[in-house]
Amino acid sequence: MAVTGKQIKTDYIINSRPWWKFSQRQSMAYLMVLPSILVIVLVVFLPISQTIWLSLNDYDKRIQQQPDFIGLQNYIDSFTKESLRTRLLDAFGFTTGFALISVGLEFVFGMGVALVLNQQFRGRALVRAVVLIPWSLTTVVVARMWGLIYNSEYGVLNSILKSLGLIDKDILWTANKGITFWAVTFADVWKSTPFVALILLSGLQLISGDLYEAARVDGATWLQSFWHITLPGLRPTILVALLFRTIDASRIFDMVFVLTEGGFGTESLNYYTYQELFRKQNFGFGSSLAVITFCYIMIIAIIYIKVLGNREDQQR
Repeated sequence: MAVTGKQIKTDYIINSRPWWKFSQRQSMAYLMVLPSILVIVLVVFLPISQTIWLSLNDYDKRIQQQPDFIGLQNYIDSFTKESLRTRLLDAFGFTTGFALISVGLEFVFGMGVALVLNQQFRGRALVRAVVLIPWSLTTVVVARMWGLIYNSEYGVLNSILKSLGLIDKDILWTANKGITFWAVTFADVWKSTPFVALILLSGLQLISGDLYEAARVDGATWLQSFWHITLPGLRPTILVALLFRTIDASRIFDMVFVLTEGGFGTESLNYYTYQELFRKQNFGFGSSLAVITFCYIMIIAIIYIKVLGNREDQQR
């Protein structure tokens, strides 16, 4: 029997309901996720909203008890007042440079480690467990350990370099503006390279061995196989690894706090925010720095997600 347009319209009117009226199944689904939504609101959105509100106020706890609404003045001061702008730009520069260099080195070293661990050899499981030890340690412990290694008086690094004849006097690794950046970066690379290697290793194990076998039959070299099989196969995994590590590196705080306390050109955005919020108790201006840092990291995440989305669309 043919269905007329009038009958379809009548069925649609009968079966449709307003958006605020849910079916029993929909109501049950919303009730089941409601606890999670409430937790997210309390843990994430409520503190963010409070921080944004405080950033719109002049609220120096040392001299006043109540916040005074000033709108965007804290943000304007951050980028217009000479001293504040210089410090903020220096923090941006260190944070960006640190993120780019540390993540780049971690990717190179992590790729090498992942390629080695992907091979079949005796004791591979033990080697994988040992490689993950730096990543399993907390950042504060790693920073304290490297602080002892870098110590100018009794540090192991200076002793080794002097015994090899590479230096004739102790180097101030964490008290020299030209060297301290690299000291902090290398400590972070040592800790985080296993994380990148672990992610890349998971991607390597998803690439079919038949592709490499076919490439060998065709006479492809190792480098050609790596360029035309490994890298394209790892592309989504690489982007995920870089996304996680870049966001994490942009939030650097504890490594700087323990090793240098933000001195000698190593003040990151998070450390600058910490100084204003907790050391100076300037909750208004410190909250504006926190919002600026949040926007900075969010932009990085959006760029990576855009790249990931484009790659997925191309694969489809």
